[in-house]
Amino acid sequence: MTDAASDRADFDVDLFVIGGGSGGVRAARIAASHGARVMLAEEYRVGGTCVIRGCVPKKLMVYAGRFAEEFEDAAGFGWSVPEPHFDWSVLKTRRDAEIARLEAIYDTNLMRSGVDIEPTRAVIEDSHRVRLLSSSKVLRAKHILLAVGGKPLKFPDIPGIESAITSNEVFELTEKPDRILVVGGGYIAVEFAGIFSNLGSRTTLLHRGTHLLRGFDDEIREALAESYAKRMDLRLGRNLARIDRTAGGLVATLDDGVTLEVDQVLIATGRAPNVAGLGLERVGIALDRNGAIPVDAFSQTAVPSIYAVGDVTNRANLTPIAIREGHAFADTVFGAKPWSVDHSLIPTAVFSTPEIGTVGLTEAEAHARHGSVDVYRSSFRPMKATLSGREDRMLMKVIVDVETDRVLGVHILGHDAGEMIQAVGIAVTMGATKADFDRTIAVHPTAGEELVTMRVPAVTKRPVGVG
Repeated sequence: MTDAASDRADFDVDLFVIGGGSGGVRAARIAASHGARVMLAEEYRVGGTCVIRGCVPKKLMVYAGRFAEEFEDAAGFGWSVPEPHFDWSVLKTRRDAEIARLEAIYDTNLMRSGVDIEPTRAVIEDSHRVRLLSSSKVLRAKHILLAVGGKPLKFPDIPGIESAITSNEVFELTEKPDRILVVGGGYIAVEFAGIFSNLGSRTTLLHRGTHLLRGFDDEIREALAESYAKRMDLRLGRNLARIDRTAGGLVATLDDGVTLEVDQVLIATGRAPNVAGLGLERVGIALDRNGAIPVDAFSQTAVPSIYAVGDVTNRANLTPIAIREGHAFADTVFGAKPWSVDHSLIPTAVFSTPEIGTVGLTEAEAHARHGSVDVYRSSFRPMKATLSGREDRMLMKVIVDVETDRVLGVHILGHDAGEMIQAVGIAVTMGATKADFDRTIAVHPTAGEELVTMRVPAVTKRPVGVG
């Protein structure tokens, strides 16, 4: 027996993946395509947060909510639309069926790739062994990949918090709440507040900070808050103090003494790496200050045989990043094609209404890092709104390094911002300059043409004390 064969005989599998979300599934399939013997354990449903109770079902609900505006806007274009009626049960039934279909596809693709699936929770026993909790069976793995994702937090820890739901339970609601309080100021809170408001719920969005969406461009944040304040009850700089259950529903008390009578309280104040009970202490893997698993650029932990990808590492908690990390891991370890993921430039979208698309540095970040920057800005009423009568405006910003002319960031607020930023992200990732944007012929009439027709900077920012 050769050394390689002998080495392989020491293990039941070459790779054991704990977690069947986007990152784990991609890693398993790519590793199997390189000839690895792969087993994957998932204790809930294959597909993970994004497919089962995150991005995909949430985006379907975003679409549902936006039809309300479409019905209203139609009148301005000559359409007479009967009074529309929304049926939550129809949306839930069809949404759940679509998620089940996608889950089945994930299962099928894994099996076709030669990956063995274990529908159970698995935990680490030592650096090369994992235990399946449903059977207590212990398997020996040459490599272990942790791809268990994150879990919603119920924060703050206040009296009555057990009466609130999170972004997991929201998909199980059997009826649309007439009144809902959404607590938080990030992606999840902003998106669900927009969804419920559009679907007709009386919505309050409560955030302890003075601005929504920390880390986004300040002007985009302010424009979204202005739009949301017209659509719902937006309360910034306030905290939730307690929740009480009454005969009529729930009463939420804020830290300023104001009480809100609601049917549901959705806590969307963040997520944490899902590491509890995983067995990390058995192999000496210490968590970082955020409770995440520390890894190097190639997703390797302090234990050479154990790797981690996705939200459990808290690098960039986005599905496409988990997928790329999983792919890079599998190519590196099993495909003899080492590469790592660049987390420095990530196009992303927030499916609020209005929508946000962004890539690169914010205006403040660009100014701080590069000194002199030109800020090109365009704010306008989209063409569709001229007949519909809707007052929404679009906002576009292009941030440019004065010295190199390189585009450092692009930020869009408005219809189809997510679709636009995906295409723009290609150019920015390639290192496009403002001159490249300028010589690109506009597609007319579109909102996107504004990105290539802004000729004069709205402002030039220079280092303090210069110019």
